[in-house]
Amino acid sequence: MRHAVVDSPVGPLTVVGDGAVVTGLYFPNHWTRPDRTTFGERDDAAFPDAARQLAEYFAGRRTAFDVPVRADGPGFDRAVWAEIAKIPYGATATYGELARAVGGLPHEVGAAVGRNPLSILVACHRVVGKGGKLTGYAGGVQRKAFLLELERPPAAGLW
Repeated sequence: MRHAVVDSPVGPLTVVGDGAVVTGLYFPNHWTRPDRTTFGERDDAAFPDAARQLAEYFAGRRTAFDVPVRADGPGFDRAVWAEIAKIPYGATATYGELARAVGGLPHEVGAAVGRNPLSILVACHRVVGKGGKLTGYAGGVQRKAFLLELERPPAAGLW
C-alpha cells in the first residue's frame, strides 16, 4: 500500500492504492476515511494516471475515469457502488432509485454510499435525496454541490 496527495479545487485528495490499483480516494476531513496508518508510504508520484485524470476532470475535459480501481466492502455496499458507477456524468439518481435497483432500503443505501472508498472515481456525489435535495456527503455538502455544478452542462446560447 502507498498513497499520494493530489491538489484539486476541492482540497487535497488522498489517493490510496495497492500496486497500480486505486483502492481509495479521500477528501480532507472525509467522514469515513480509514486510519492514515493503513495508507502506506506517501509517494506523490505513485498514481500518475489517477492524478492526470482527476486534473482533466476538474478542468472539464474528462467525463469518465479509466484508472484501475478496487472497492473493498460487504456485498451490499459493492452492489450499491456498482449502481453508482452507472450514473452518467451530469446526471443524478436518488437514494430511493438505488434502493429499488439493489433491493434495499434508502437509508441502507445512504449508509453504503457514505462508505464508498472511491469518491469522485465512483461518483457518489451524483446520488441525491428525493426531489434532487442535496443530502449528506462524506466530503461535505459544499463539495457535493461543487462537483454537481462542475458536471452541469453549459446553458444553451441565446443566439
